[in-house]
Amino acid sequence: MDTPYSRSPALHHLTKQLLQTYRKEVRPVHNWTQATTVYLDMFVYAVLDVVWDDEFLSWNSSMFDEIREISLPLSAIWAPDIIINEYVDTERSPDLPYVYVNSSGTVKHSKPIQVVSACNLETYAFPFDVQNCSLTFSSILHTVEDVDLAFLRSTEDIAHDQKAFLNDSEWELLSVSSTYRILQNSAGDFAQIQFNVVIRRHPLVYVVSLLIPSIFLMLVDLGSFYLPPTCQARILFKTSVLVGYTVFRVNMSDEVPRSAGSTPLIGVFFTVCMAFLVLSLSKSILLVKFLYDERCSQQEQTLLCLRGDTDTDQPRMDPGAQLAGVTESPVCQEYQAPSGSLKEVWSQLRSISSYFQTQDQVDQQELGWLALLERFDRLLFQSYLVVLGLYAITLCSLWVSWSG
Repeated sequence: MDTPYSRSPALHHLTKQLLQTYRKEVRPVHNWTQATTVYLDMFVYAVLDVVWDDEFLSWNSSMFDEIREISLPLSAIWAPDIIINEYVDTERSPDLPYVYVNSSGTVKHSKPIQVVSACNLETYAFPFDVQNCSLTFSSILHTVEDVDLAFLRSTEDIAHDQKAFLNDSEWELLSVSSTYRILQNSAGDFAQIQFNVVIRRHPLVYVVSLLIPSIFLMLVDLGSFYLPPTCQARILFKTSVLVGYTVFRVNMSDEVPRSAGSTPLIGVFFTVCMAFLVLSLSKSILLVKFLYDERCSQQEQTLLCLRGDTDTDQPRMDPGAQLAGVTESPVCQEYQAPSGSLKEVWSQLRSISSYFQTQDQVDQQELGWLALLERFDRLLFQSYLVVLGLYAITLCSLWVSWSG
């Protein structure tokens, strides 16, 4: 029975023999026209396996106490220059300085890796979005004649292998598809392997924190249309709702992902709702301002009508005194200027009639404006309902598509 002490000299002798004349600067092939095939395998958010054959690191296991696999320093042997083209940050992985080599010369380099890569996010359907991010592996310097790439496992096994993915509370791995292709450029032909990682978001947390509060805000805003258009409290109510919209948008901006390629549907909907709210609020402000101006003008016209007199020869009197002159007793008339002619009475009656006619005209004008604004209010309300219905139908269809 072999003991660790009996195998240790053989392992030491084997390692010394392999690395004594080894040149890590040279690609490990006896025939330089033969390409070195590098096999890639990937488990999402777990381990990246890189395997290749090194012809200078093979031995006869029977000569070394049946040692079939040893670990060697990565810095002491040749390693392929395989990179991920989508890198946007430094590689976040622990430094593992050793690789395993078997007696046939196959080198296996496995290491945990966390990649921060560029990915075009499609955020239109947020939070029911499905993302497709790609990771492209290729050599920097070696063309396909020197270093070729291949799959360590079948593409079907890679596509449906989810056991190593960290299924956290936000994302779920659907599949990992892979393709092999040759990239042609002026420097030569380079082998590439691309993994397309398809993931989808878990939307429950965003439904609770974004969609449900947004629906409540919309219903409150719709309820404001039942307040009378001339009520000044409606302006205060809509202003409060507008402040709530603004605060909610600020909080929502931290939750919604940012992407230059697409705008989330929920963001577009909130912009449309805010436009309806601002339009309705502006209409209410203009209506209150118009009614205020009309009443001020009506009061001025009333004073002018009551002060008016067709008899230019008689001095002007206070309107209250003039009306009192029509109805007061003769005893009181003794303390007023003598004016009891029928002409003056007729003039006062005409002033009163003119006042009531002006009042009727103003009332009719106000009723016309109110009817027009009420129709505009109904149009806004119906448009709001249409937008809300379309938004609800779109969200339901996106949810069904996400579930499928």
